[in-house]
Amino acid sequence: MRAQRVPVDYRPCSARRSSLSAVTGLNVMSDSCSFSSFTRCVTKHLNLHLHLDFDRHVIKGRVALTVEALEDRFSTLTLDSSDLSVVSVTANGQPARFSLGPKHSFKGTPLEITLPFDLSRGQHVIVEVTYETSPSATALQWLTPEQTAGKKHPYLFSQCQAHHCRSMIPCQDTPSIKHTYYAQVSVPKDLVTVMSAVRDGQEVDPQDSGRIIYRFRQTVPMPSYLIAIVAGALESREIGPRSRVWSEKEFVDKAAFEFSETEAMLKTAEELAGPYVWGQYDVLVLPPSFPYGGMENPCLTFATPTLLAGDKSLSGVIAHEISHSWTGNLVTNKTWEHFWLNEGHTVYLERMIGRCLESEQFRQFKAIGGWKDLQDSVNTFGANNPLTNLVPSLQDVNPDDAFSSVPYEKGFALLYHLEEQLGGPEVFMGFVKSYIQRFAYSSVTTEEWKNYLFAYFKDKVDILNKVDWNAWMFTPGMPPVKPQYDTTMADACNALSQRWLQAKDQDLNSFKQSDVKTLSSHQVIEFLSLLLQEDPLPLTHVKKMQEVYDLNAYMNAEIRFRWLRLCVRSRWEEVVPLALKMATDQGRMKFTRPLFREVFNFEKFRDEALRVFLAHRAGMHPVTSGLVSKDLKVDVSNAASQ
Repeated sequence: MRAQRVPVDYRPCSARRSSLSAVTGLNVMSDSCSFSSFTRCVTKHLNLHLHLDFDRHVIKGRVALTVEALEDRFSTLTLDSSDLSVVSVTANGQPARFSLGPKHSFKGTPLEITLPFDLSRGQHVIVEVTYETSPSATALQWLTPEQTAGKKHPYLFSQCQAHHCRSMIPCQDTPSIKHTYYAQVSVPKDLVTVMSAVRDGQEVDPQDSGRIIYRFRQTVPMPSYLIAIVAGALESREIGPRSRVWSEKEFVDKAAFEFSETEAMLKTAEELAGPYVWGQYDVLVLPPSFPYGGMENPCLTFATPTLLAGDKSLSGVIAHEISHSWTGNLVTNKTWEHFWLNEGHTVYLERMIGRCLESEQFRQFKAIGGWKDLQDSVNTFGANNPLTNLVPSLQDVNPDDAFSSVPYEKGFALLYHLEEQLGGPEVFMGFVKSYIQRFAYSSVTTEEWKNYLFAYFKDKVDILNKVDWNAWMFTPGMPPVKPQYDTTMADACNALSQRWLQAKDQDLNSFKQSDVKTLSSHQVIEFLSLLLQEDPLPLTHVKKMQEVYDLNAYMNAEIRFRWLRLCVRSRWEEVVPLALKMATDQGRMKFTRPLFREVFNFEKFRDEALRVFLAHRAGMHPVTSGLVSKDLKVDVSNAASQ
C-alpha cells in the first residue's frame, strides 16, 4: 500500500478541524473491520449461556442480544461471525431467517438475519442465536494439561482484541458499540471460571452434576473486544480491598507478591483520572503462551507470567492496564484507526502514575525508553510505511498486522509535546481528566478528541494552531518533534554503553561487576537497548560482558530478552539455543517475534529457527503463530502439512 501524501493545510483551524475525517479518508459512520452497521442498530445488552467442551475444544453457546433499531421499518440486521456453526436464530421468541455470507480473509463471515416483523426507530428486539465455535476459533486458546503449570487440568483463555470476539460470540464486533452483559458458564467441576465482569455466584449444573455453572454480570457498558473468559485450575489471593490475583497455584503466591502495590496504583489513578467505576479490579496471571504483556479486560486484567521478575520492576505493565480502566475501557476508540486514543492516553496516564509513585525523573526515563521502542517499530515497518501514521487507514488491513508500539509511543509523544506547549503536566493532566469525564461510556474519533482539545484550551488556540497536525497524525515515520526529555537516569546507561562501544580488546579488563550493580533493573534494560541500536558488538565483547556481569543469570524477562538478542547479533553460537528456548518457553509476541527474527537472520541457524518454530507451532497462540509465520516467511499451507 503506498503512503498517501496529504498536502499541508493553511486554512483556519476551525475549517481544518471540520474536515479531519476527509483528510484521513476515514468514514466514521462505518468500521472497515466489521460487517455490522452501527448506523442502523445498536446492541444494548448480551445475555450469554456458554458450555465449555474441553474434549472437542468448542464452546456451545446461546446469546440473546438486546438490539435497538435506529431507523423505521427496521427488519434486517448483520452480525459479525467467524467460523461459527449457527444452529438457529429467533427474534422475540419467533423463528428468524438467517444466512451466512461469503468468508472474508480476516473479517470472518457476515451473519445476515431477517426479522419476522418490522421495528420502528427506538424499539428493541431480543435476537437469540444458538451456535457452536470452531476448534480453531481465533479468540480462544485451548491448552492441554501439559501446556499448563500444574500439568493436571486443561485450560482455556480468550483474547478478543482487536476483532476476534466474533469467533466466540456472534455480535456487532466493533469498538463503536458498547453494551452490558450477563453470562452463565458451565465447566467441569475441577475448573474455576472468571470473566471480565463481577462474579455473581455458582451452582451445580442441573444438566450434569459433574459440572458447575458460574454466573457473571457486567453492568458498565463496554465494547465486545473486552469480553473475556478463562477456565482452569485457578486459585486466588486477596491483594487489596477490591483486588484479588488469580492464577494456577504454582504462580499464585509469587503473583500476589509481584502485584501487591495494585491498590496504591488504583488510588493514584483515581486521583489523576476520576473514580474507578468497574467495582472489582483483579489480575489474572495466564499460562506462558498468552501473546501480550497484559490485556485490560474490565474487572480482570490479564497478565503474562513474564512479569513475575521477583523484584516488582515490571509492575509498569499493571500501571498501564489499570490506566486502561479510564482510557480505552471507559473512553474507547470508535474504530481501530483511532487506536492511539486508547494507547497514547494510557501510556501518558501510566507514566503519570509512575511520576506520582516514583519521580518526574522516572517518568522522563520511561519516556526515553518509549522513544527507542518507537524507533524500533518505525525501523521494522519502514519509515514510509503508512502503518506508522498515528492515524492509519486500515481499509483492507488486518488490525493484528498493524499492531506495534506506534499508537502507544507516537501517541504519548504527541501528548507530551502538547503538555510542554500548553503549561506542563498538571495543566495537561487537567485536560486528560476532563476529556475522560466528557466522553465516559462512549466511543470517540481523533476528530472529536481534537475538537475537545481546542474547546478546552480555547485561550491557547494560537499555540494549538502552531502544531503540525498533519505531520503528527497522517505522515509516516518518526514524529516531527523530538521532545527534550530529562536524561538524569539515562546518563549512567549512556556512559556505560559508550564505554562498551568504544572499547578495544585491550580495554576489556577495565569492566567490573560493579558497573551494573549500581543500576536499577530499568537502567539495565536501557543500557542493553542502547547497545541494540548500534552495530553488533564484537563477540569478544559480549563474552566479556557475560563473564563480568553474568547476564545469563538474570530472570527479568525484559533484561534477558535484550541480552539474548545482543548475543545472537554478535554471532555467539552457544546462545542460539537459549534464544530459541526463550522464544518458545513463553509466547509474549514482544519477545517471541524478535527472538525468532534474530536467529532467522543468523544465516547459519536459519533452518534451525524454522525447525524450532514448526515443532512448537501447535502450542502457540494462533495470533502469535500466524505473525511468526509471516516473519519467518513460512508458507502456512505447507507448514500445516509438515
